[in-house]
Parts: sequence; structure tokens; C-alpha cells
Amino acid sequence: MHSIGSLRLSTPEELDIEKKWQHYWQQHKTFTTPDIDSLDTSKPKYYALDMFPYPSGAGLHVGHPEGYTATDIIARYKRMRGFNVLHPIGWDAFGLPAEQYAIQTGTHPAITTERNINRFREQLQSLGFSFDWDREFSTTDPQYYKWTQWIFLQLFNRGLAYQAKVPVNWCPALGTVLANEEVIDGRSERGDHPVERLPMKQWMLRITAYADRLLEDLEGLEWDDSIKDMQRNWIGRSQGANIRFALADANGSASSDSAHLEVFTTRCDTIFGATYMVVAPEHPLLSQLTTDGQRDQVEQYVAAAASKSDLERTELQKDKTGVFTGSHCINPATQQPIPVWVADYVLGSYGSGAIMAVPAHDSRDFAFAQAFDLPIVQVIQGSEKDAELPFTGEGRCMNSSSSASSLDLDGASTSEALERTVAWLQNKDLGSAQVNYKLRDWLFARQRYWGEPMPLIYPEGSEEAEPLREEDLPIVLPETDDFRPSGSPDSPLAAIDHWVNTTHPHTGQPARRETLTMPQWAGSCWYYLRYIQPWNNHAIADKEAEQYWMPVDLYVGGAEHAVLHLLYARFWHKVLFDLGAVSTKEPFQRLVSQGMILGEVEYTVSRDKSGNAVPDDHPEASPSRVDDSEVQKSGSDFVLKADGQTRVTARAHKMSKSRGNVVNPDAVVSSHGADSLRLYEMFMGPLRDAKPWNASGVEGVHRFLARSYRLVTGDLSDAQPDKEQLRLVHSTIKKVTEETEGLRFNTGIAAMMEFVNGANKWKGAMPKGAVEPFVLLLSPYAPHLAEELWQVLGHKESIAYAPWPEHDESLLEAATYTLAVQVGGKMRGTVEVGNDVSQADAQAAALDMPNVAKFVDGKEIKKVIFVPGKILNLIVGK
Repeated sequence: MHSIGSLRLSTPEELDIEKKWQHYWQQHKTFTTPDIDSLDTSKPKYYALDMFPYPSGAGLHVGHPEGYTATDIIARYKRMRGFNVLHPIGWDAFGLPAEQYAIQTGTHPAITTERNINRFREQLQSLGFSFDWDREFSTTDPQYYKWTQWIFLQLFNRGLAYQAKVPVNWCPALGTVLANEEVIDGRSERGDHPVERLPMKQWMLRITAYADRLLEDLEGLEWDDSIKDMQRNWIGRSQGANIRFALADANGSASSDSAHLEVFTTRCDTIFGATYMVVAPEHPLLSQLTTDGQRDQVEQYVAAAASKSDLERTELQKDKTGVFTGSHCINPATQQPIPVWVADYVLGSYGSGAIMAVPAHDSRDFAFAQAFDLPIVQVIQGSEKDAELPFTGEGRCMNSSSSASSLDLDGASTSEALERTVAWLQNKDLGSAQVNYKLRDWLFARQRYWGEPMPLIYPEGSEEAEPLREEDLPIVLPETDDFRPSGSPDSPLAAIDHWVNTTHPHTGQPARRETLTMPQWAGSCWYYLRYIQPWNNHAIADKEAEQYWMPVDLYVGGAEHAVLHLLYARFWHKVLFDLGAVSTKEPFQRLVSQGMILGEVEYTVSRDKSGNAVPDDHPEASPSRVDDSEVQKSGSDFVLKADGQTRVTARAHKMSKSRGNVVNPDAVVSSHGADSLRLYEMFMGPLRDAKPWNASGVEGVHRFLARSYRLVTGDLSDAQPDKEQLRLVHSTIKKVTEETEGLRFNTGIAAMMEFVNGANKWKGAMPKGAVEPFVLLLSPYAPHLAEELWQVLGHKESIAYAPWPEHDESLLEAATYTLAVQVGGKMRGTVEVGNDVSQADAQAAALDMPNVAKFVDGKEIKKVIFVPGKILNLIVGK
């Protein structure tokens, strides 16, 4: 049973107040937001959203409630400010983790998913979050993924969903294709299985068609600059030129058959420095470029490159590898032949899959040229401090003139050389200006069972997919006990004949269903829209409701989703905007990524093989854990108490089962209560910062809540608060309001703590008019206790919709201030004086002070310097 301090409730039984108020909120549907037709839309709205949780079997750890608590504080605060608030919750429940667990245990993923959802729901409700549970849904609900399938149809019909044969990350053990981000060092992130690069026919979404809009529309969003930059870098817009390099014949001249390699470069001003070419291992012309004498080496190299991820291949620090193809191209600027190599640091998916290598002015090219002893020619000169190569900045051209090509760039600035080179290329029909993107089209298919079926069929005898009708949706996953991967690129669905074999809706002829499923990203791309009207059977949401609630006003979630989820969701939203299905260009107006909550600080000492403490750089040094009771602070360092000298390393790590530092929120709720957990997670530090867990910190905020309870339930008076009491009340209102609005919850809590400390110094009975505003301020942060105290104060209704207190600026000024008193320019003390004190009265008050009087006695006061509100300085004779 949980209680706060010596808290005794007004009922005969010592009830658990948190369970009491959670039951009240559920019974009265306190936080249910009416549908649009029953809503007073003359009031302002506020849509507070948490990133879609994935309900794993492990349940919550204490890091999860941090973001939920932040949005809950804001949602409760906005309700009290008179806003209509949408604060929903649901479950991102399709995907690989549930299916892998199902395969390992033989339990159907639908069963484990439901069990996990029930566990998460129970935990979230135990923390008192004010979610609108009437809007709860899961991506696995057919009435939800009906609309995911509907969106896919819109993409397909607009040419934004297509099939292509592309190199993919195939994991035989998991039986599915993985995104690049799911592969680490050639192995799957989940399960650490080997991954192969294979060409496969896949479904793709043409996100690149929206690249410019995804960039441009970042400007109006209230997101951290770091998150915007991550999106910009992922999209990777670059302006440059396409250049055609003619293949050379055996004599080193341009081939007569017009064969050429095309490259994209952002620095065509460095063309005179291109001393070799590089093509990607997957370049379509590689076989043609490879001479017979080099073919075996090239084929072995290509096979080895196929096992590497794009990230591994482009890693700056990796050793450069490559093979000469045996062919040459003609540099159009110098008219000289340069060798063509194949190397895996060039990707087939970027630009043309080939580069002109300028080793003097590109770090990767420089490393490659050094590794294979290739020419390095400087063609851009910077300042003297930029003399070292590679020089990648801007400057003036050198060694950049040729009568054979009629191009002369010597002395031109970088910007001038770029313009002149593009004009020359276009005039000579050797190239043209071009904009390129790092962003690739989205690989949108999985060879798995536990995902949304695609609403497509193949007529008998055809390999061309056709869309189903909207009235045929949803296409529901078939029931099966065999959901294991097939071991081939075929999905487990392909083996379910009665589901795969169907009829064409228009012709009635035999057809077969698409057996690939959508990736987990699909359902999480648009869930924020379905929360608006999850019961709507005719549309994602009515236009009136969507126009009222969108965009999301506050979106809170982990920084790990800063690129892909947000990019995918923004892409789908823009497609829906073009369709007229949504009214805003962007889904999330304000985005905040909460910092990670780390495990408790761990203390280690370096020891040798004999167990003796040694310096960290000792050859036998190995870290050894020590208990925090053995450690003490010494200046800015930690040392062992035993000798006061041995240096101790203090570090907090990410919570993980392997480290044994995971904190279960259930245990904290059981020992200290949900309000203490909520309050502590907000008090640890700024929301965006990483913070180490500290069990004693929970105890500290628990004591604050107990003091708050005793303050409000002690001897109360109906007397009006005096001026000093009102000043503290209204300064607290102002501070907590400003800090809550700014998501600076830790300093908002600190202001409430200062109020309790100050109020406990007041003499006599506590004025009810002073503590009521405090309880209102506490309500979003510690809602269970605030509800109880509100009831103790005589209120019959929930505090959830009680008006937020407003501060009176005129009450913030103190009636007195502390005046510094100097004699002859030296500080001799301070005196409390009224705000409107005159110089004469201030001087009289100062002379009443013994420490001032003794330095003035018997001396003439020659001058008085009085600065109201600051200082009084008495200049005396000798």
C-alpha cells in the first residue's frame, strides 16, 4: 500500500490515492475528448502527441515515461487554460520483433502482441497519464490498416509506388530484406545474422519526387536545428553538373562509338585535377569496361563488395580498396587518358554510380590515390595556411588551362570557374547543370507474415500488378499457424493457397495476391491522423475534424527517429495534402526529442592482474566496479575513501539487461508512487538532455510531495493572504507558467519547491487563498496528489478542468528592499527599507546600525551618495 509521508485520507480507510483517482478518471471518462460535432470549436485546440510506442514483451523501463510525462503535463496544463486537448495513445504493433518472438516460441504474433499491449496499457494507466483511451487503436487492427492500404492505393495510382530490381540487404536467417539502417558491419541489427547484398524485384515508394518540398518546408517548423540538419543531410541536395567522359580506345584516343561514362560532380571547377575515374561495383557498364586480363580480379572484388552495407562502404576511416578495370577514359578538359577503377567507396545508388576522382581536393579520393600510387594534381589554391593536401575548400584555379580543349580557368575564383565550366560543357555537348540528391526511393516491402498485406493482385499469366478497389479493403491477413520465413525471397503468405488465389474484381478471372507485406514504417507514417476520428468508416477523418485538429502542436519522442520516421511521415502527409485529404503541408509543427535516461552512475577503479589499483594507462589496467559507498569527491574528481588518492572513474551507461542497470518503473511506483516518478523524471534536468538515474533523487521529490500534502492539509484559514504571502504566490504562478510553457519542467518544479519552503515559514494558520493556486500549479505535474488536495480543499469536481491561476504583476514587487550601506566606500552592512524611502530616512536607518554608527561617531558627514534601490554611501571626514 502506498501513502505519502504521514498522509491520512479523509475516508476511514487508508486508501491508495493514486488507484482511487485513476479509477475516477476512467469511470468518469475525464480525459475523453468529444468528436467534432459535440466539441465547442470556438475554443482554441492543442494536439499533444507521443511517438507511437512499440509494445514489447519487456514492458516499460523508466526511460519510457519521460516523454509521456512531458506531453501529459502540457496536455493537463492546456486543458486548465481552456483549450480543447487531443492527447491520444495507440500501438505500433506490426513488424519484425513480434514475429521473431513468435517464431522462437511458436506463439502466434497476434497473441503476443495483444499480451504486450495489455501490459503496456496497464503500466501507462498506473502512471496517471491523461490519454483519451476511447481513441486507442493498434496498427494490427484491420479497420486501421484498411486505411494504410487505402493510402498505398493512392500512392500506386499516382505513380509513386512502383516495382524495380534493386540491390537489397537479404538476411537468410530472418528471411527478409532489411533497410540499410538495420544492418551493422554486414550483420543484422536484430539477431546479429549475416546479411547478403542481392538484386531483387522490390516495391519502392518514390519519395525522391518530394525531395525539394521535404527540404523547403523544414523552414517553418519549430524543430531543433540539429534535427532539421539531420533531415537536410539525409536528403542531401547538391547542385552540380553531369559530365560525359568518353571511353578511350587502345591508342588512348576517344572511342569512335561514342561510348562514355557519365559522372555527377558538385565541383566541376576541379575537372583539370581528375586523374582517374571510379565506378561502383554495381555499375551497369562495369562488365563492358573490364578487360579480359582484369576480369577475374574485378569479379572477385565485386563479390566481396556485395556483402558490405552502404554505411561500411562509405565510412571515411576505412582502408580504401579497389581494382583497375583495364580501361581508360578521356578527361575532356586535359584531353588525356585516365584509368578507370572499380571501388566500393562509390555507391551505385548515388548520382550515376561513377565519379571523376580529384585526389588533391577530395579526402576519399586522396586516400585512394595514396593507396594505389595514382597521380595527385593540385588545381585549386587557397591561402598559405591551406597549403596541405587534400584542400577541399574554395580558392582560385591553377594548372587549369588547355589549348586542346579551349578551356582556361587559371586565376578564376571557385564560383566563377563553376559557371564557366558548366557553360563550356554545355557548349561542347559534354554535360549540363544538374541537381542531385543522396535521398533514395523508399524500399517498401518485407518477406514476412506479420505486416499489412498490399492491396494488389496479379492477373493470371501477368507479372504486372493491378490495384484492388477501395471497396475491397481491408485485405485481411489470413489465419495461419505457419508464419515462419520460407528461407527464400517469397513471403510465408505465398504458401497459403486459399488466400493467395483469388479472382480479378473486374473480370472475374483467376488472379493471385501480392504476398509481400508492408514494412513496420507503414502504419506509423500516418497514425496521428487516425487519432482524430478512429471510428470513422468512410474516411481517415472528416475534413472539419482534420482541419480543426491539425497540425500536431507538440510531438515528443526519441532522437533515434529524427530522420527516417519523420521523413517518411512527412512524405505521406504531403501526398495526402496533394490529394486534398489533409489541410496542412506538414504534420508536426513543434518537435521535441527528450534526452535519454541513463542507468545509475557506475564507479570503477583500474586494477592490475594482482588486484592492485593502477593508473588507467597501465598495460595491465582493467576496470573493476566499486560500490558508491567506497567513493568520495575530491575537487572535481572521485577517489577511494580508503586512501583518498586512488582515482575513480564515474560514468553512467545506457540502460540494458546485459549491464543489469535497467530500472523498472513498477518498482518505483510501488515504493514511492506514480507522482514521485513523474516529478523526479521531470526534475532530473532539462527535458532534451541525457540524465543518469539516481534512486535518492526519487526520495527527494517524494519528501517534497509529503511536505506539500502537510502544507495544504494543516491548519487553514479563510483570512486573506497578506502582501508578502501574495507576492510569493504570484511570483510562483508567473514562474511555473513560464517554465511550463517553455517545457522547462525542472525549473518549474524548483519554483514550486521554493514556494513550499517559503510558505512553511509563515506564522499562524495557512490562508486557503494562498495554497489553492499552488495546488492548481502542482496538478499537471503530480495529478493524483493534486486531485486529492483539491478535494480536501472542499471542491467537488475534478481539478483537471479547473482554471489555471493568473498572476498579478502589481503584486510581485516587495514593499521593502535591502539597501547596502557603505562608509567611505567600504561596505558596513545592509538595512531593510521601504520602497519609497527618502534619503533622510535611509540615512537615519543606517545610522541606527551599530556597525555604521561606530565608523561615523565623532566625524562630520561631508557627503551622502544615495542610489534608491541599490546603495547608501556616507562620506565622512577624518
